[in-house]
Amino acid sequence: MVDDAQRLACYDRLAGRSPMPGDPQGPHRAASDSAQAPELASGPGSGAVSGPLSSNEPAPAASWSLAPCRDRQHGSWSRFWELTPQTDCGTFHLRGYRPLSVSLVHADRVNRAPSSPAPGRSAATATDYRSTELRVQLSVRTKIATGLLTHDDPQRKDSLWFAYTQQSYWQLFSGHLSRPFRATDHEPEFIYVYPLDLSLPARWRLRYAGLGVVHQSNGQGLPLSRSWNRTYLTAGADLNERWLLSARLWHRFSEGSSDDDNPGIADGVGRAELRLGWQVHRDHALSLTLRHALHDAGRGSARLEWFKTLAPTLGPSELRLHTQLFSGYGDSLTDYNFRRTALSVGLSLLDF
Repeated sequence: MVDDAQRLACYDRLAGRSPMPGDPQGPHRAASDSAQAPELASGPGSGAVSGPLSSNEPAPAASWSLAPCRDRQHGSWSRFWELTPQTDCGTFHLRGYRPLSVSLVHADRVNRAPSSPAPGRSAATATDYRSTELRVQLSVRTKIATGLLTHDDPQRKDSLWFAYTQQSYWQLFSGHLSRPFRATDHEPEFIYVYPLDLSLPARWRLRYAGLGVVHQSNGQGLPLSRSWNRTYLTAGADLNERWLLSARLWHRFSEGSSDDDNPGIADGVGRAELRLGWQVHRDHALSLTLRHALHDAGRGSARLEWFKTLAPTLGPSELRLHTQLFSGYGDSLTDYNFRRTALSVGLSLLDF
């Protein structure tokens, strides 16, 4: 039979109450509960993880937190790419990569008749698309291996990731066309990231370098099929956690003329990307992304983004109001040789 004291102790445990004076199991029970529930901690270390645009300021107190490997006491790049044993969250867990977003987009023009210099890759007729549409972006990644070269290094963790991004432009307001998806791009990639901690001019620090392989295609048949494959070098640096810089330099894998859907795509979309993020303060961040083809006749694009944290008083949040201004080539793969300027406003979920 269970005596009254044991039965009351059981009720206390279920209710989360402090041990009552004279409870013989109280001290043992309190220590056990504390060890088993670190996720209930609150305070500066309890904020949700953020991506490379996050502040290093303490998060508001909350009644929950993510895993210790994603504590805000660690640097933004370290949390994002899990560069140290303290930020290593393990393998095969889904995380955010680029923002998951839904946005209303209005552009100065829309590509109603996509074309390509390759034979048989141009639309025969124009489609009456509207210049106002909805953009949906899904983007996730998972770490598939760690410690490949760093092994048991107590300070550094390299890693291999798989990521997938899908971006769709939905003609929601084109009822006369049965509201089709105008363009959908699929982008799987493998990324290897190696941790660094090197001094750069003006007090910047280089935090990582990496290598990636990426395929991008729109999944359509002729004449609208578009695709290319690239390998790239990447690196990231920061300045006092308020400024974050990342760069990519890529090379397209060559294709035969009969297989190339989009000749000259690197001259339009670009061969390099530079992204600068500024955490204005805890709830506001700005980001500028520049792409260029790296020669005089080359094109490229510029993308300016503003992220505003929503409901920060309720605790750490990665849900943001996301405003974006884009101008240039390659807003979608179909538009690799089509220039346009587009303003979008919507909601984005950064890392999760």
